[in-house]
Amino acid sequence: MKTPNFYSVIIGTELLNGRRKDAHFKFINQELLSRNWEHKASFMIEDDVELMQNIFNLIKADENSVMFCFGGIGSTPDDYTREIAGKVFTNGKFEVHKELKQKIINQYHDEAYPHRINMATLPIGSKLLKNIVNDISGFYLEDRFFFTPGFPSMSHSMVKEALDKLYPKAEKQKYRKTITIDTSENDLIDSMKKIPSNIDFSSLPKMIEDKRKVVLSLASYSEDEVNKYFQIFIDYCIENKKEYVLEDIFNL
Repeated sequence: MKTPNFYSVIIGTELLNGRRKDAHFKFINQELLSRNWEHKASFMIEDDVELMQNIFNLIKADENSVMFCFGGIGSTPDDYTREIAGKVFTNGKFEVHKELKQKIINQYHDEAYPHRINMATLPIGSKLLKNIVNDISGFYLEDRFFFTPGFPSMSHSMVKEALDKLYPKAEKQKYRKTITIDTSENDLIDSMKKIPSNIDFSSLPKMIEDKRKVVLSLASYSEDEVNKYFQIFIDYCIENKKEYVLEDIFNL
């Protein structure tokens, strides 16, 4: 795999209708950034089978994808994640995971049957993630598709386990440089067009005391490349007598 593209999928109709607040995105985004990784995309979706399948297929189509999925691996009728994960990632092949089956029996005894025991039927080839709350594991496939409960107290430790084991830290670090210019975005478009697509580039307009300002940011794994194209905006400011404020390059 080249540089992994990280995706998160947060499943829960109750998040979208406001009955609960999401606690996953901020957590996983910070965990990725602390390891010099970045999100490619994050999806918050309702408990809808067709939508889930489409999102999983979209992520699977990226040969460099790494996915963290939150929610839907329980035993209630609206827990679809295990089923859809098997359809998408293992061609509909499932197996009873013996270790997880025993964990469920140990935790719930007679109450493991008839429903909770179904949580042990996983997509074939699944490996387990430790659940520090009740020992009912999450699971993962191909060392890159991770499925965790919707409860942050359970899932967040699983995410850390997976990242620490398989994606501890990016070998390369991006460098970013930022400039705030006293001008409008429109005046900078010609300069913006000179930035190649391989450089992360963003432009954020803002108003301060009725004065237009633009915050421009460039990032790349090459410090020299950032400096080269960043100079375009310095030159613009000098030539057009625009005031500006710089920020030094820093690691993401």
